[in-house]
Amino acid sequence: MPPTPASQQVPLSCVPPTSRPFVKWAGGKRRLLKDLSPLIPEHFGQYHEPFVGGGALFFNLASRRNPAPEPWATLSDANRRLVRTYRAVRDAPERLLERLAQLATDHDKEHFYAVRALDPDAFADDVEVAAWFIYLNKTAFNGLYRVNRKGRFNVPIGRYDRPNICDPGAIRSASIALQGAKIHNEGFEKVLDRARPGDVVYFDPPYVPASKTASFTDYTRDGFTLDDQARLRDIAAELKLRGIRVILSNSDVPVVRDLYRSGFDVSTVSCGRSINSKASARGRVGELLIT
Repeated sequence: MPPTPASQQVPLSCVPPTSRPFVKWAGGKRRLLKDLSPLIPEHFGQYHEPFVGGGALFFNLASRRNPAPEPWATLSDANRRLVRTYRAVRDAPERLLERLAQLATDHDKEHFYAVRALDPDAFADDVEVAAWFIYLNKTAFNGLYRVNRKGRFNVPIGRYDRPNICDPGAIRSASIALQGAKIHNEGFEKVLDRARPGDVVYFDPPYVPASKTASFTDYTRDGFTLDDQARLRDIAAELKLRGIRVILSNSDVPVVRDLYRSGFDVSTVSCGRSINSKASARGRVGELLIT
């Protein structure tokens, strides 16, 4: 597979960040950007993020680079509702803001549970899916996205006096950044089909739980198992062999260190966590950055 030509590689500049994640996400990387950014080469081909989540690293890169004539990033996720939300933000920000403004006007406890009970997979319009998704993200407990085995969102209402349901600045700036991105609903394995030498791939999978009671793997009805973690390690190793810059993050637990003990560089960083069911568990935690 030939490398990305130098003329198509993405230069980074020192423009201050302007775009940011438009949803809260368990394990979001805004507080880890100072550790992740130095791992990105000054010039690279395409950027791939197969577990996009809140997309903090993508938005940071989008704000630091010069405009490119063609898409420079591919964002993907197995969570179809999240992917449809990203597409709506990219393609129809003004219609989405109108819908969010209406949801903000109607918001109360009864309305929250009525919206939560809807089946977003029945919506034909991505804007309706995105409005459902963002509304619940801004009003549910701790901003968690969690579903049961039937795929039903099951997080209770949060305690917010004035939730920021409609944020025009965040939606519009994210939409501008996403003009440079292709967005796919697919598993992480698909990155093998498109990544080329000189590209960058950032894997931010659901973390291996740090304890028996801690788990943020329920973003899809099937969860994310230790077998999935091992498959991810194998794909990362294959990409490295092809000359692709690979960056991974995960929890600092023995099973992850064991998975990446050979062929990878592993470093420990400390990161604050604000999404947890217990306030006492929202302090700084150890995470691994793997290259």
